[in-house]
Amino acid sequence: MKVVAMIDSRQVILHPEPTGGYSVTVPSLPGCFSEGATREEALANIREAIQLHIECMLEDGEDVPPAYPFLVESIEVELPHAEATQST
Repeated sequence: MKVVAMIDSRQVILHPEPTGGYSVTVPSLPGCFSEGATREEALANIREAIQLHIECMLEDGEDVPPAYPFLVESIEVELPHAEATQST
């Protein structure tokens, strides 16, 4: 019996870290995350993490959530101003 590999495409979110590097999350696979010193390394690491995450889910008999698209929007919010204190 020939095993045929399937291709799965997942959207990921790269989070630049304040100390450098990136953390990466996969919205359609809760609990699947990785990191890397560079963008390229972070993407390579999350690719491997997604493969392992899905393999483990299948081995455990779990349903793999579908890869769903999501939209990202920026929203402006008004923040309260801190009142300046004056010393007299």
